[in-house]
Amino acid sequence: MRHRPPRLRLALVALIGLLALLAGCATFPDEGPRDWQEKTEGQGELGGPPSVQEAPGGEQGDENGDSADPGAPQTPAGCDDPDPQVVATCLDPVGALAVLPNGVSALVGERATGRVLRVERGKDPVLITTVPVDAAGGGGLTGLVLSPTYQEDQLVYAYATTPEDNRVLRLAPNEPPKPVLTGIPKGPSGNGGALGTDAGNTLLVATGNAGDPAPAPTALNGKVLRIDTLGRPAAANPSPGSPVLSTGLSQPGGICTDSSNESVWVTDRAASRDVLFRVAPGPLGPAAWTWPDRPGVAGCMAQPGVVAVALTGGAALSVLRPADDGSFSGAPETLLANVYGRLAAATLGTDGLLWLGTVNKSGGKPVASDDRVIRIQPPSGGGASRA
Repeated sequence: MRHRPPRLRLALVALIGLLALLAGCATFPDEGPRDWQEKTEGQGELGGPPSVQEAPGGEQGDENGDSADPGAPQTPAGCDDPDPQVVATCLDPVGALAVLPNGVSALVGERATGRVLRVERGKDPVLITTVPVDAAGGGGLTGLVLSPTYQEDQLVYAYATTPEDNRVLRLAPNEPPKPVLTGIPKGPSGNGGALGTDAGNTLLVATGNAGDPAPAPTALNGKVLRIDTLGRPAAANPSPGSPVLSTGLSQPGGICTDSSNESVWVTDRAASRDVLFRVAPGPLGPAAWTWPDRPGVAGCMAQPGVVAVALTGGAALSVLRPADDGSFSGAPETLLANVYGRLAAATLGTDGLLWLGTVNKSGGKPVASDDRVIRIQPPSGGGASRA
């Protein structure tokens, strides 16, 4: 018998082994073990919802969110909403939202009940606390924001109307709400407000005018206030010892900060128009944008190159793209028109996703799963030029 050289024999053995290994690795979709991994951000439900431009139903849907598009989501059945963008269902009208640091759960404030709930998709809402509220005159629980040092202190701040006044409250785990700033005037209208934080880690408080079209400059109604977490005036306010940062609001719906350039924006329902202001110390100047048709501006979010405003009466999201100087060119873009109905609360999550709350049970046409909290990728910025 002819003997193969040892090197050739070893090469043949290695080749046979390699072929066997490759054959063993050839699996098909329904065969063999699976190594499940989290999807990349922006790739479907596990990795983040699609952008608002791709939201189910688009602008073709009716006010209940239904659409003639065969690819549109199924109609909700009771509190079960098949839309993957919907985080929570069957709530009372949502007055405020604050996203928790994990980016997948949030605190929801119900305007009329004063309940603060922790919500997360696929889980039942958990009651955290109840803030005593009086919802008359547009009031109730209308503001929520995490403490600037939430990771250390686990504190949350709320803006609420009580039987006596409008006030800022501190919410701590396993404790009743505690007042931080009280005595903000209450009236027959204009009781709503909003909360935010600025780049200096102080609290921003937008207060309604309490029905007074011309409140005194030193009064706390109709203002943007800037305070620390103990309720004391911020050191850099225009008047030392006063919490007032800006004056001239009527019925604010939201306040938001673009952390990239420290711009602060506030929405307001003025006497004859809806407006968006860029906040500066002292009296608020001319509106940065005006909606003469009064679509009901509410909560807002801001990030580089974009300011998005929830519209309650308009049942949509209005998207503006500011230039570096805060001016706008071109008309706002309208997104989510009649997809989720009347939008009110809006905030940006730690992962850059936009959270919205609906108020369809208050003057709208609710579907079975209303009211809802929605989590979706925000519109992208850029494209604005200096005016």
